[in-house]
Amino acid sequence: MKIDILTIFPDFFRGPLDYGIVRRARETGLAEVNIHDLRNFTKDKHRTVDDRPFGGGEGMVLKPEPIFECLESLGGLAPRAERVSGSARQSVILLSPQGRRLDQSLAAELSTLERIVLICGRYEGVDERVGEHLADREVSIGDYVLSGGELGAAVIVDTVTRLIPGAVGNEASTRQESFTDHPELRGDGPSSTCVSGGLLDYPHYTRPADFRGMGVPEVLVNGNHEDIRRWRRKSALAKTLRNRPDLLERIALSEEDQQLLEEARSQH
Repeated sequence: MKIDILTIFPDFFRGPLDYGIVRRARETGLAEVNIHDLRNFTKDKHRTVDDRPFGGGEGMVLKPEPIFECLESLGGLAPRAERVSGSARQSVILLSPQGRRLDQSLAAELSTLERIVLICGRYEGVDERVGEHLADREVSIGDYVLSGGELGAAVIVDTVTRLIPGAVGNEASTRQESFTDHPELRGDGPSSTCVSGGLLDYPHYTRPADFRGMGVPEVLVNGNHEDIRRWRRKSALAKTLRNRPDLLERIALSEEDQQLLEEARSQH
């Protein structure tokens, strides 16, 4: 996958791109990440990238010229209409608080593309013509306000890169994570070691079995795989009920899930 990031703070990305899975994906050629400084596409001596909005108002807005010219310089991008229709496996994304909220489903969708371009907003926003005529989608990483889109771009790069086949050493691990739903496994339920089924992840324990008087649940060391599976599923349901009950409305719960959920409710 090729990823281009358009920003006025290119040095910001020196850290996030140089560690962990993103670094390995870059080194192995699974992901190519290029940073583009929007100030290189300005034409005045002050390298101005922002201006006051027409009609008045507080703050400054990113100008359209540097963004359009930077993107047009990249080469190899399909027309916006093809990106919108899905006929081109590419996407130009404007990081914006007005955009679709990033979730695991969107991350999985983006991970199947051949190329994504991330436009980092700043100040009070970006000239609306960028969203209307250049980007084919707007994405937000959450319902809160950031100083700019750089943090959001880093989050998207990490979230999407780890879903590229081969980026994670054990690909099965990406299937058991929180927020990862697998419709094909509904009804049969998750195995004892894999698949959250759209819930928060179940608790994990490792050695020592007794740490400062805090022990590992007995069910995890008794060797009964069916007991372990049920305990993990019940624990995931209980954690989801406690921390993110909204997720329970998004997935189809099996009869066993309903029973385990009732047991979890009765114990809290």
